[in-house]
This record gives sequence, structure tokens and C-alpha cells, in this order.
Amino acid sequence: MSWPNLTDLIVDKDSDAPIGLVGAPLAAGSVTPGRCDLAPAVLRATLKRIGRYDVETRRELASLIADHGDVALGGMTIEQATAPIRDACSASVARHALTLLVGGNNAVTRPGVQSLGLPLDKVGLITLDAHFDLRDLDAGLSNGNPVRALLEDGLPGSNIQQIGIAPFANTRKMDEDADAEGINVMNISDCFGMGIDWCIQTAIDFLAHVDAIYVDCDIDVIDRCQFPGAPGARPGGMTASMFFAATRMLAACPKVRLIDLTEWDPPLDPSDLSALTAGRWVAECLAGFETR
Repeated sequence: MSWPNLTDLIVDKDSDAPIGLVGAPLAAGSVTPGRCDLAPAVLRATLKRIGRYDVETRRELASLIADHGDVALGGMTIEQATAPIRDACSASVARHALTLLVGGNNAVTRPGVQSLGLPLDKVGLITLDAHFDLRDLDAGLSNGNPVRALLEDGLPGSNIQQIGIAPFANTRKMDEDADAEGINVMNISDCFGMGIDWCIQTAIDFLAHVDAIYVDCDIDVIDRCQFPGAPGARPGGMTASMFFAATRMLAACPKVRLIDLTEWDPPLDPSDLSALTAGRWVAECLAGFETR
């Protein structure tokens, strides 16, 4: 019996598929050194285990995904890798309605935002993340400061919505800086108390004034027991089910042009739990997109 799965939907990069896929195997500059660079390859290998039929909606995924391959980053620093990642994403954004950017660490978010090719006051950023990513830039770029770097680039704080920020995983200064910049923050307690649907809709509503939205899915927003392959994940984080629901809602928004998945370090999880969760993220992106 045949098993329709996500690999059925992968096509050549030159296809006019509605969705593009770009791998950015960046590990340089990680606050916690690891092998996030392995994530794009492991994700692609996992897609054959993710079915296309959603029994809850009784719909089968059909949107083709043009795979642009991995950006050749070699031993590049974040500074060196920024332009190649930006250019690869720009090519995908120009061709497809939605692009999936698979990191690598969270430093890929900044060139991903730049790839939209719009004035930054016209761009919105929604993060699903346990962290503010507002570390100082004094020591250079890292996976801990892409939001700080984007603010320095000129992205208005009022264009940034952060969801899932965790207690005891950030500093007072980061919290105060986020408030001073006008960033709208929904802590993990808001996700549980108000519901993830409310948080996502609130974030989208706050960004009604922008022309395009970039979504950063830092996988460490998920509770560590449900995603052990994220070095920055903490106990008490978002459930995998909440993360899937959030991803689907965001992908359904027509203004969302690019969604990334970052901070997955495959060797940290000898089981296949983290890989299957990341694979399901692709399915949720497609499921949301197909409701546009």
C-alpha cells in the first residue's frame, strides 16, 4: 500500500511551486556550541515519515515545495554568512508565495528578514521563542542577538511581536529594552492563560500596518521534554500541540512571506522525537498555507 508523504511534494528549485525551501546550515556564533548545521539535512530525511493526510480536517496536503538546497556556508562567520543567506532567501521569496528557511541557529533570522526586500518599517516580525534575542552586539553577531541587530538595522520595535518568552531564561535588561523599544511581548504564561489562538491573532492584529510578516520559529520555545534537541529549551515551555497550532495559524496569514525553523541540534536527541516534531512543522506550514 502506498504511503503518501511530504517527499512527494518536493520538486526542483526552478519549479513555479507556491512554496520554496532554503536550508541555512549555520552553526557559527552559537551561545551554546552545537551542530544546528545538521538540521536541514535531517529534516529533509524525515519528510518521508510525515504523511500528507490530516484526519482532523479530512484534507490531503498538495502544495508543491521547490527545494533550493542548502546555502554553502562552509566555515563562515555570521557576518560572512549574512549576504549568502539573504540572497538565497531573496531568490525564493521572489519566486514563491511562502518560503521556509531551515536553520541553523537563530542568527539566520536577520538575513531572512532582510531578504524580503522591503523598507523595514513595512516589515513585521513574529517570534515563537523562549528568549528575547536581545543580547548586546559588543562582541559581534550571535544566535542570541538577531532581534537586537534588526533593531539596529532600523526595524521598529512596534513591528515586533514576541510569543512564548520564558521565565528564568532572560535578563532584566532585555525585558526593559524590549519594553523601551515598544516590542509587544506575550510570555509563556500568556500562551497558557489566554490560549495560543488568542496570542497569534493578537500578534497578527498588531501588525495590520505592515506589508509583509516574517515568522521566526525558534524551536526552543517548546517544552524541553517534548523537544530535547534544542539546547536553549527549558521545562515549562510551549507544548508541541500549541506550537503546531501557532504555526498553522501564522502560515494561513497572507502577509506571512517567510517562516524559519531554528535552534534544532539533532545530535542532542538520540531518539526521533525532535526530528518528527520538526517534520510536522513543515506539514503545519503547508496546512495553514492551503487555507489562504
